[in-house]
Amino acid sequence: MDILFAQIQADLRSNDALRQSGALLQALQQSAAGRDISVLAKSAVEEIVASPASAISKKLAFDLIRSTRLTADLWETVCTGIRNDLDFPDPDVTAAAVSILAAIPSYRLGKLISDCNKQISSCFDSTSDNLRFAITETLGCILARDDLVTLCENNMNLLDRVSNWWIRIGQNMLDKSDAVSKVAFESVGRLFQEFESKRMSRLAGDKLVDSENSVAIRSNWVSSMVEFVWRRRNALMARSLVLPIENFRATVCPLVYAVKAVASGSIEVIKKLSRSSKSGNASSLETVSAERFVGVSDVVSHLAPFLASSLDPSLIFEVGINMLYLADVPGGKPEWASTSIIAILTLWDRQEFSSAKESIVRAVVTNLHLLDLSMQVSLFKKLLLMVRNLRAESDRMHALACICRTALCVDLFAKESVRRGQKPVPGTDIASLFENARIKEDLHSVTSKSLFREELVAMLVESCFQLSLPLPEQKNSGMESRVIGALAYGTGYGALNWTEPALEVVEVCRPCVKWDCEGRTYAIDCYLKLLVRLCHIYDTRGGVKRVKDGASQDQILNETRLQNLQRELVRDLREVNTPRVCTRLIWAISEHIDLEGLDPLLADDPEDPLNIIISNIHKVLFNIDSSASTTNRLQDVQAVLLCAQRLGSRNARAGQLLIKELEEFRSNALADSVNKHQCRLILQR
Repeated sequence: MDILFAQIQADLRSNDALRQSGALLQALQQSAAGRDISVLAKSAVEEIVASPASAISKKLAFDLIRSTRLTADLWETVCTGIRNDLDFPDPDVTAAAVSILAAIPSYRLGKLISDCNKQISSCFDSTSDNLRFAITETLGCILARDDLVTLCENNMNLLDRVSNWWIRIGQNMLDKSDAVSKVAFESVGRLFQEFESKRMSRLAGDKLVDSENSVAIRSNWVSSMVEFVWRRRNALMARSLVLPIENFRATVCPLVYAVKAVASGSIEVIKKLSRSSKSGNASSLETVSAERFVGVSDVVSHLAPFLASSLDPSLIFEVGINMLYLADVPGGKPEWASTSIIAILTLWDRQEFSSAKESIVRAVVTNLHLLDLSMQVSLFKKLLLMVRNLRAESDRMHALACICRTALCVDLFAKESVRRGQKPVPGTDIASLFENARIKEDLHSVTSKSLFREELVAMLVESCFQLSLPLPEQKNSGMESRVIGALAYGTGYGALNWTEPALEVVEVCRPCVKWDCEGRTYAIDCYLKLLVRLCHIYDTRGGVKRVKDGASQDQILNETRLQNLQRELVRDLREVNTPRVCTRLIWAISEHIDLEGLDPLLADDPEDPLNIIISNIHKVLFNIDSSASTTNRLQDVQAVLLCAQRLGSRNARAGQLLIKELEEFRSNALADSVNKHQCRLILQR
């Protein structure tokens, strides 16, 4: 190995460009093999970087530097070599020197680019496409970085130079060279994405965030670039169309971000962050709403053909996602969203895009509210099957939350439309979500191993509770200010009637109480929580209200449905698989069932609801199965004893039947001293 390294060093010291490049390639191979090449890197810095050499040798030497660590004095030598190369007459050598700027440590970077300001600026005016490409690509990476923003905070001269370079990068989007134009679009897109990620990080309460000055600096760059793209949007769209098709994708994000920022008014927020919203600057982008809408419409017309004609899945997805962003601005049209979503959904079965199924579902479900009613309804069942096939639980839960919220809002809107005398829209009821054979089979199967059915029930219930909360106030349009589903239809008033779809949810999801979920009870607990909430709201203990009591026809109908559901759940008690769930269901029903409304002539009938409840209380009290996955005997017995106490105090017949049960349990060996004492206290009352 020492002989090989000595040979490489000898070749590096030679003045033969071929031998030098061969030696550098060998050194890179040793680095890739994991060997320590610090000795070779030192020789490369001294013999290649700090001395005149061919462009290819310089480039290989810089690649070698990137693959190892250098000491501070070697970095000084590298910086000296870069300064010399920036003045070198061969533009390819200068391009190689420019490319290493991104690897310079932060503590050296500020001084180097300040000292070489003129040389760096002159690179933008070079006649060499390669040099313009190198400076645009390298500065596009460096200038969006956090460390450079921090350097600009403390150096106003550097800030002015960097701001000017951003303007030059923006102008390079219209460069005659396709490669330069593409990399300029990428650089501007990177600036926008960095800004958005930092802003969302601040909103999320992240402690590792930029200072106010850093945010102001970055916002200033973003606002000036947004203004440039907005003013030159037609030229930029024309330039993007003559790029090679594989480069078109890079042009989408900068155009869409800038146009949406102007059309949605978020540019004003960005300007406030940049502290540059003085009277002179504030008027630079004053546009009437019609002009803003035309600008958005032009970009949509520019992008739409690629959804239908492109064969590249990644381009279809990029264009589709960005058109969805535009559909969300004031004046956005549902057909923009529907065209995009249809195009994105076609990628589901594309083999070359199979690894991105989570991205497809996320893109569709988070933008459901942009679609018109009929398309939302047609997508629900298809989306459920797609979500069912996702691997990650977090992806499934997020998608189901979006689908369930939107489905409930659509149901509310459809019911309100019928009340107003409009025709009912088929497929808007919650039951239609379960029409698919596979999902219906999952719902009614007792021992299915599918987690999806539990997630679906839990999300439906949680969405009902979310509907019951006051709706957030909708401010300016934007991805971060969206509210649940069908607010696009103005159904805010419908939230007052949230109990109607909630009642449908508890009816449809009734089979969940029979599930054997291997000890998991989250979905069933959610279901029972919603059931109890509805029983409280409709006061089912007192029976169905009458018209003369002031009840409306809708209220009478809903209370009747809920009473019938309670009786069906009582019958389901016999089929509940685990004592743990049985106890919880007994508690939920016995607290709220209308005991006075039971037929006294059926007192001896085994099908009488009260007799079924008491027989199941008996079953829990005398249960000898102590497996942890099905029961927590101490907790279950305590719960049914409390049920017995409250049930007996509400109804005389229930009290008589429960006295026998408690006496029998009290004298049984299964009752411990605490249970016996509790039974004695209940019987005394």
